[in-house]
Amino acid sequence: MAEPMLATQGPPLLPPAAAPRPGTIERIPKWLNLVPMVLQWAWLGLRYRSLTLPSAANPAITAGGLVGDTKSEYFAAMGPHARARVAPFVLLTARGALAVPAALAAMAAAGLTFPVVAKPDLGWCGFGVRRLDDASALADYLARYPAGETLMLQRYLDEPGEAGLFYIRHPGQAGGQLLSILLRHYPQVIGDGIHTLDELVAEDDRLRRAFDRPREHQCDFDPARVPAAGEVVRLSLIGSTRVGGRYEDGSALATPELLAAIEAVAHDMPEFHVGRFDVRFATLQDLRAGRFTIMEVNGAGSEAVHAWDPKYSVRQVYAMVFAKQRTLFELGAANRRRGFRPIGALALARHHLRQQRLIKLYPPSN
Repeated sequence: MAEPMLATQGPPLLPPAAAPRPGTIERIPKWLNLVPMVLQWAWLGLRYRSLTLPSAANPAITAGGLVGDTKSEYFAAMGPHARARVAPFVLLTARGALAVPAALAAMAAAGLTFPVVAKPDLGWCGFGVRRLDDASALADYLARYPAGETLMLQRYLDEPGEAGLFYIRHPGQAGGQLLSILLRHYPQVIGDGIHTLDELVAEDDRLRRAFDRPREHQCDFDPARVPAAGEVVRLSLIGSTRVGGRYEDGSALATPELLAAIEAVAHDMPEFHVGRFDVRFATLQDLRAGRFTIMEVNGAGSEAVHAWDPKYSVRQVYAMVFAKQRTLFELGAANRRRGFRPIGALALARHHLRQQRLIKLYPPSN
């Protein structure tokens, strides 16, 4: 398999003519995409006698990581080996711009210097995630952040590669497996010395769809600038498809060394059975060798996002998503037999509503 190129500030991810167009699944309205998934979830709920059974998949995490889980609780559950793999961070309670001195002091105590990445502790899909380059940017972020809510400042990782490593281990089994490896490619354009950034975005189907939704992210670049021929301009800190990023299935990159590295982290987290480790790495060789830094961990609610590779048909995408749902119910059932109870439907709904309310209040990502 040819090695996929990584998004960097230098060479392009792919030549413009070779950049894949959005897959069929990306062009289907999200609400319509969810219909088959909701129907199978309902069928599985009836079969297993609990619609919320997957919330027992990771008993030590809020709702198993389906919704309402915070980034910090995964880190808090880690032992020393796993914590050593995590990019350094501090947690703060937002108190407006007046909290800047306390934030700077906390950063200094943790050995953090600018730039840092600010992110909601209770977040989703990159909402509210911003790179902060100085104290002024920090003050602006804190002033916009919902008062009384917790946020994280984490070391900015400049490694060019980003991957989502989806791990699963059934209760009672000594070892697990890497269900998939996702490679994220950041939204970017390649200058031609003629067209503006705004025009280059308009010529790209995936980027145009993302930038037509202002709430999705805030542009931190001059749309009228004309980048030089061959210049790569990265348009967003995050690589989510909602801001024009592209997902690539890198499952063929799995090695025993990479699995062993993830296994060691997962075993250092009590009762962690399923989730995605979002990591940064320098080269594909480093990833294969298990050399990476963890940005965050997501539980049972993390998507099987490798399925969103444009090469897959709608039929293939749903086959992978349905298989993941079946696995979640199997894990929940196994843990229920061990005495762990799934969360109630009303409690799950409250977590969901709170998370959705906060997402609307977070500062825009960049």
